[in-house]
Amino acid sequence: MNTEQLKSFLTELFDSRGDEMYGKEAVTQRQHALQSAVHASRETDDPELVMAALLHDVGHILGESHLPGNLDENLDDSHEARAYPWVRERFGDRVADPVRLHVAAKRYLCTVDPGYAEKLSPTSHKSFLDQGGPMNQSEREAFEAETHFQEAVQLRRWDDAAKDPSASTPDLQHFLSLVDRLGPRPQA
Repeated sequence: MNTEQLKSFLTELFDSRGDEMYGKEAVTQRQHALQSAVHASRETDDPELVMAALLHDVGHILGESHLPGNLDENLDDSHEARAYPWVRERFGDRVADPVRLHVAAKRYLCTVDPGYAEKLSPTSHKSFLDQGGPMNQSEREAFEAETHFQEAVQLRRWDDAAKDPSASTPDLQHFLSLVDRLGPRPQA
């Protein structure tokens, strides 16, 4: 898949599934992805982190799975694990590892900063509990030993701030210009 094919695939993916609601949040998958990328681009000029912010929840719309629309259901759909190999194959570890770790980063932040959990939306708080709740000491140490754990924590903060239904963002094509700089990676 060359860069034009990858941009076309992502455009088609967001056109077909991006307007689905982001669970019980007041934003769509597309709004959430774009807002995350905007927050990232305001805080860093690192194109890999901006791409990670854009794609961190792509696992929700890859394949046939759908986020539960009811807080009574288990909200742990392992979307980060579904997205990781797809993102890694196309963009490498600096983009894929924060995507893989952003759920663990929420658990980490709620563990090291108990006030963080109070700032989560009801949906995010419920998924935090379904995803394992606070980390124990060994989980925390393992997370802190990850090469890109600090980037994952940054991504998590952008993720949690990206739920404003009235936010104005550039369109998807604006961020897909990063594909020309970052991927796809050559296939072995």
